[in-house]
Amino acid sequence: MLQVTGLEAAYGRARVLFGVDVTVGAGRLMCVMGRNGVGKTTLLNSIMGVLTPTAGKVVFDGRDVTKLPTYERVRLGMGYVPQGHETFPQLTVWENLQVTLEATAHRDRAAVDEALDVFPRLKEMLKRRAGFLSGGQQQQLAIARALVTRPRMLILDEPTEGIQPSIVLEIEAAIERLHREKGLAVLLVEQYLELALRLADAFVILEGGAVQHSGTAEDLRDDKVKRLLAI
Repeated sequence: MLQVTGLEAAYGRARVLFGVDVTVGAGRLMCVMGRNGVGKTTLLNSIMGVLTPTAGKVVFDGRDVTKLPTYERVRLGMGYVPQGHETFPQLTVWENLQVTLEATAHRDRAAVDEALDVFPRLKEMLKRRAGFLSGGQQQQLAIARALVTRPRMLILDEPTEGIQPSIVLEIEAAIERLHREKGLAVLLVEQYLELALRLADAFVILEGGAVQHSGTAEDLRDDKVKRLLAI
């Protein structure tokens, strides 16, 4: 479904990615791992068109999307939840979902109900401004907003970072349900090895802006892998 080939990216003269290859099959969950500052967020931003790569190709569902703007990639089925619980803080939970729905091509109200079914906690907070939600609740809302677009692939940048443990478990359960039950493909940047072991079908580890290791979830138990992830 997603094939990234030879991807390179830079901020000005500072090169960050060096020929990264990543493939995510339909219905698969790929976990991108690595220490802080190795290029994980840059990879996702390049895949989504937030950052223009300097070389390489991004192909989604057989279509070269390397030069498409972000909104076109979303319309094709790529749902992106960037790092940092991004919502519209002055809008209510309901208004955040409605604004997203109005920007979609399908504008199917049922998509909002389906997103809320994934995060039922949000149903009790529809009239609350997003800025007054906890960090974990904001992250749930950010993911729900992506789901309203009815993506065929969900791209998540460290969705459990800095979140209270109880909501981490809810987010993990939601990702597992979307992946296992609904067959949604997922590209997930995640730091927690145990969570990756529970969720991932496969993984890649970035080091110095390049893929240093890849394999199946079972390979994450290898000591070599653990050393690459050690701080």
